[in-house]
Amino acid sequence: MKKLNKSIDPIGKLLGLRYKSHPWHGIDIGTGAPDVLTTFIEMVPSDTVKYEVDKETGYLKIDRPQKFSNIVPALYGFIPQTYCNDNVAELGRQILGRPEIVGDNDPLDVLVLTEKEITHGDIIVKAMPIGGFRMLDGNEADDKIIAVLYGDALYEQYKDITEVPERIVDRLKHYFLTYKDMPGAKSKCEITHIYNKEEAKDVIMRAMDDYKRFVEKSLFE
Repeated sequence: MKKLNKSIDPIGKLLGLRYKSHPWHGIDIGTGAPDVLTTFIEMVPSDTVKYEVDKETGYLKIDRPQKFSNIVPALYGFIPQTYCNDNVAELGRQILGRPEIVGDNDPLDVLVLTEKEITHGDIIVKAMPIGGFRMLDGNEADDKIIAVLYGDALYEQYKDITEVPERIVDRLKHYFLTYKDMPGAKSKCEITHIYNKEEAKDVIMRAMDDYKRFVEKSLFE
């Protein structure tokens, strides 16, 4: 007789078949993290409105229409079971020497590069991190992990962001530096630098640890 795998919760598994899992909490990041990740995609390049997951229900909601012609240049979403809080912010404080930096209290954002035309979000994809942007929104750490789609015929050749053509990286940077702009208002967003794969993995591990602390704190409140 086979022994039951204690890591599997039978009741939770059955409930998962009946009810949709919350993308942030109910989707596993994957046993290969931080090298290979399960990511949740909210937006694709053809979207003309900005979608994001509603934290309460787990369903996609319209955050705001895109008021200008800039569109997301890659698959855009977040890494489940991550949280940008003190551990993520601490790295920015150390590197930048800016003690005012705090976490933005959101899951860690991710952009996934692929040659494939994927027509809608609300999907999960397997991806490999190759780098990231240390981005600040005011005094909040708002890091963006850059990844490639696992098994992608074109982009899987890039093992680190330093190998990606500069024009592609510039396009990604431009989107994040302008997507919140309003006429006549000065942008609060800045990308202080681009970091490599190893630092991206460090950020992911920190965000995973922040998530564990977030869950533990929530359970005992």
